[in-house]
Formats: sequence, C-alpha cells, structure tokens
Amino acid sequence: MTEKLHLDHAHLRDLLTAMLRIRRFEEKCFELYQSEKIRGYLHLYDGEEAVSVGVIRTLRPDDAIVATYREHGQALARGIGMNVLMAELYGKQEGCCRGRGGSMHIFDRTKRFYGGNAIVGGGLPLAVGVALGDKMQGRTSITACFFGEGAVDEGSFHESMNLASLWRLPVLFVCENNLYSMGMALERAEAEPDITRKAAGYRVTAEAVDGMDVVAVEVAAQRAVSAVRETSRPYLLECRTYRFRAHSMFDAQLYRTKQEIETWRKRDPIDRLRSWLEQSGLMHAEEINKIEAEIAAEIDAAVAFAEAGTWEPVEELERFVTMDRVPQ
Repeated sequence: MTEKLHLDHAHLRDLLTAMLRIRRFEEKCFELYQSEKIRGYLHLYDGEEAVSVGVIRTLRPDDAIVATYREHGQALARGIGMNVLMAELYGKQEGCCRGRGGSMHIFDRTKRFYGGNAIVGGGLPLAVGVALGDKMQGRTSITACFFGEGAVDEGSFHESMNLASLWRLPVLFVCENNLYSMGMALERAEAEPDITRKAAGYRVTAEAVDGMDVVAVEVAAQRAVSAVRETSRPYLLECRTYRFRAHSMFDAQLYRTKQEIETWRKRDPIDRLRSWLEQSGLMHAEEINKIEAEIAAEIDAAVAFAEAGTWEPVEELERFVTMDRVPQ
C-alpha cells in the first residue's frame, strides 16, 4: 500500500534543492550555449522541474529510467553528477558518454539511466524492452519512461502501451504534457486532448496531476509506483506542466503569446514551494539563500571541470562505432 508522504523539513528542503539545482544548472547552460561553449542542440526544462523531481524520488536505485531529449532534469534528479553532465554538454571525454552524446543523449548505465533519446517517442519501445528484460531475469525493478504529449501522436506510443498491458510489464509511463510539443497546441493536434483517456483502450490505469506542484507529483507518483510494483502492470501518469523557455534554442515561439507564458510563470513550481515554505515558517530566506550559494558553487565547479576536460583524439573517433563495410 502507498504510504503517506511525510512533509518534514528535511524532505521539503530536498525537494526545493533538487528543483533549484536543475533550474540553475540550465540557466548556466543557456549562458554557455550563447557563448558557444556548448554546441549542437539544447532543450531546456525550465518550468517542468517538479515532474522529474517528484517522480524520481519515488524510484529505487535498481529501477530503470528512459527519458527524452529534454532530460537534464531527469539526469540530475537521478543522481548523475553535475561535473560529468556538464563535461558531456561540452563534448569532453570526461562526460558520462565520453562527450559523444551531448545534450540529447545522456546515458549512465551505473544509474540505470537509458537516455536521452532524440527521436520523438523513441524511448517508449525501449522502456518496454527494458521492463521485459527485467521481468525475464526475475528482477523486481520497474521502468519509468518519460515522454512529451507530442509522442502520443506516434505509433510507438500505442504499440508500447499495448504490449506493456498485454505482457503485464512494470512500466510507469510519465507524460510530461507541456501543451505544445515542438510548436503545435495540443487541442489542435489531438481529437482527444485528455491523454489519460487514451490509456483506457489498453486497459491501463491512468491519472492526471498538476505538474507544477512538486508535492502533488510526488504523491501521485508514489501511488502509481506502488501500483506498478504490486500488480506488475503498466500505469500512465500525465503531468500537466509548461515549459517557460522555447522548445529549443532555435525556436521563435510564434505559436504562443508572451502573456500566456507570464501567466504560467505565476505557477512556477519553485516559486510556489519556496513561497509556501517561507509563509508557513518551515524555511527562512537565510536558509534558502545558503542553498542557492551552495548550488552556485557546485555549478562553478562543474564548469571548471568541463573547461579542464580533454577532447577525444581524432584517432579514437571510430571507437565504439559499428559499421557494416561493403566487401571490395
């Protein structure tokens, strides 16, 4: 059975700290991208921090995670070190993927963190495969699969939901519904915009939660994870959230207004929790300022680590690459 959430000082402090680490890390990434320290693509999680923090807190170390290309939040919440994560974004050998993955392909086998997947919906069948493998090997772990509402349009979503239900696989499907996919409003793309209703066709239990409230997300995730463990059946959790920044660094955001963004910013999950903590007397500004200072120092150390990192030698570029060679 699901236990009640104990909202003591330490627990709430951890929630706030985890979200602040993600937010401040990505603010630095934005700055580094503009100064061309980070290249390629960069998809930021600003506004969605409550989802990864709330869900991943309920998982065990032996559980698996499959994420999308907007996965910095999941990676940090999972415990992947900020040093190796920043080095990966820099493209340095000291990164968690030796600099070969970059922003969209974060991977760490020791944390059972299987991507970072650049293809929309690409992580869904992978999650089903991981869960199937665990079940066949007699493991009791579950697989949490994060994806955006845009992936619901893909055949892989329906195929994965169907197989997970049919084969009774312990998969927690976590839909990060930020309303716009890349740039198309949900109500313009889906005849049925309620993502939870799509699960009924596959006999999968589903619920929606306010993705801008980290406590609400954790409570719902705890309930969902317990159900998956107890029944070895899939579960769909739709977290209704919003990204404050553009889809990527090349997005002009012509599909939404500045007023809409500012309206959603009033529901900022970090500001909401911080204000509640201060107003209730559970935390004071001095303690929060200390947390901010510690995070700033951690980020500075991560940037220094990445700056001091090494580039992979040209001679190593074909290492880890399998190529089918045509016979001469």
